Amino acid sequence: MTEAHLYRRFPALKASLPRLPLGTGPSPVRELTHLPTASGSVWLKDDGAYGDGGWGGNKVRKLEWLLADILRRDRRTVITVGGLGTNWGLATARYCREHGVNTALALVDQPMDDHVRDQLQRLRDSGARLYFTHTKARTVATVPWLLARHRRACFIPPGGSNAIGALGYVETAFELAEQIREGALPKPGSVVVPVGSGGTAAGLSLGLGLAGLSDVTVTAVVVNDTLRLDRRTLDRMARRTATLLTDRGAALPDVQPAPLVVTRDWLGPGYGHPTPAALAALALAREGENLALEPVYTGKAMAALLDLDEGGRSSRDAPVLFLNTNGPR
Repeated sequence: MTEAHLYRRFPALKASLPRLPLGTGPSPVRELTHLPTASGSVWLKDDGAYGDGGWGGNKVRKLEWLLADILRRDRRTVITVGGLGTNWGLATARYCREHGVNTALALVDQPMDDHVRDQLQRLRDSGARLYFTHTKARTVATVPWLLARHRRACFIPPGGSNAIGALGYVETAFELAEQIREGALPKPGSVVVPVGSGGTAAGLSLGLGLAGLSDVTVTAVVVNDTLRLDRRTLDRMARRTATLLTDRGAALPDVQPAPLVVTRDWLGPGYGHPTPAALAALALAREGENLALEPVYTGKAMAALLDLDEGGRSSRDAPVLFLNTNGPR
């Protein structure tokens, strides 16, 4: 694993902000030429190919920083939250177990299907302690009890979306900027990402600004109605991540994060509910581009991209970049 781009740009961070490499980058990019988009060209940055041990995607990007911080603080148990079919919870349990850390998961109800049933079995097999809290309110009330029950425990919010977790996509933005400089892909006018907990979009917004791509719009497609995921919330997370970098010794330049456009138009009935548009986009990506998406996150983001016209781009002539955050392979 090469040295993190953040360490190259801000050397003081190497001693103060540890990272535990869990994947191999850069994740590949390619043009998608068989999608019926409203206009313009579309490129893919496939973070599904980032990661080792059968995992990739944004969960691994975040855990590289979160797990390093957990080990630095000598925590023995991670408490976190997800739906019954949570990929975040499963990735956390598996990577934490590999590094001697226990995981306790508070699980909120979501629509049941074959994938969720299979995922629940994977969660049981992961060694994590499972607590079926059912609703958001019961989960919020249960977390303090879990922290008291488990020795040397710490809490990580859903999806790993806090200031440390968002560093995964600050780093990804620097990686993308390097790929653009090297000619692997043209500079996009916008980057389309699903938003389930906010850390990916917030980290990208900050990272693109720091990497000299502050004119690239982050189009954040909200897929979760159980958390507040508006522009103000994402901007605040980006600011907290910038403050963390400054507090750990990075001399940040006076730059603006990349603009965020937040849309809820593709959410449908709610988190975990497939929509016809997402299922159609998923099939088009699979059949036309051999790209494996899923209906909860990336299918809805792809549906938004397929309907994106010039009004959703920062430049009519610039391509759109789809960031595939789908993790399990």
